[in-house]
Amino acid sequence: MTTQYRGRSSATVRRARRTLDQDELRFLREMETTHLAGRVTDLYGETRHLKPMGGRAPMGEYLAEVWQRRHFIMRESRNKVLSRTNDTRLGPLWLVLSPILLAAFYWLIFGVVLGVSRGMDNFVAFIIIGILMFQFTSGTLSQSVRCIVSSKAMIKSFSYPRAAIPISLVIRELLAQVLIIVVMMVMILAIPPHVTISTVWLFVPVVLVLQTLINLGIAFFFARFGFKFPDVAQAMSFVVRVLMYASGVIFPVERFLDHPTALAIVKANPVYMILDAYRTILMENTIPDLSTWLGLAAWAVGLLSFGFIYFWQAEEDYARDER
Repeated sequence: MTTQYRGRSSATVRRARRTLDQDELRFLREMETTHLAGRVTDLYGETRHLKPMGGRAPMGEYLAEVWQRRHFIMRESRNKVLSRTNDTRLGPLWLVLSPILLAAFYWLIFGVVLGVSRGMDNFVAFIIIGILMFQFTSGTLSQSVRCIVSSKAMIKSFSYPRAAIPISLVIRELLAQVLIIVVMMVMILAIPPHVTISTVWLFVPVVLVLQTLINLGIAFFFARFGFKFPDVAQAMSFVVRVLMYASGVIFPVERFLDHPTALAIVKANPVYMILDAYRTILMENTIPDLSTWLGLAAWAVGLLSFGFIYFWQAEEDYARDER
């Protein structure tokens, strides 16, 4: 049954407000003086130490929170590495096959077709080391610009230091890179002209640690930068390509750069220094110069410190929709 309202439509009907009488007003005033309506601090204790969810903790406390979640970060990184190729028949083998096929392609184009390998004793090892070790940095760079946006649901659901996201990304790439390094060493030993194994190869993990720290600084910086400016993600393929050609990944830059200033800038590039250190150790069985170690250490400390502080300063913004 439908109720009809005469003189006005049902859309304009408003609920009438009821005025409280004197007894009801007196009852409310009495309630205000009882223990049931005490101050919030009386009912729930001291509140001045509470902080909003997702707020930025002081630097020392923030680092402690990251360390407390180290087991979660490792487990999450390991699971993502294993699940990356679950929908393929070859599974984790693609973690190695993809960069190997890419190295073979660049060897064919630059070594065979363009003849860049002329005058080089072992261009095969040169390009294998360059491509496979550059993948660690380029993968971190490409994914870091999207890591905050892609983790938006988890950021809004849980309270945890957001630095765990880029850290997990770098650890994930590192775990995949360890397998790639083993395959790389087997390849340069097996494919002629062969390299010879030496005790100097024990310095490879040291270079890998420095590269990991540099990658972590890059990930911190671009995680916030990509969150603040989402359009940057569309240009990252171009940035990675420029970095590859400017770092001597597929050809020796000394052959094509004769300007001393330009060559000095390229050699100061941390990616160039990393690849040069790997090639010096694996191809020449020689320990890199002290200047290389100092340069890599300076880049690692500088990029990691600046990147972490830059990321930490925007901790409160990551859970917000506006940038």
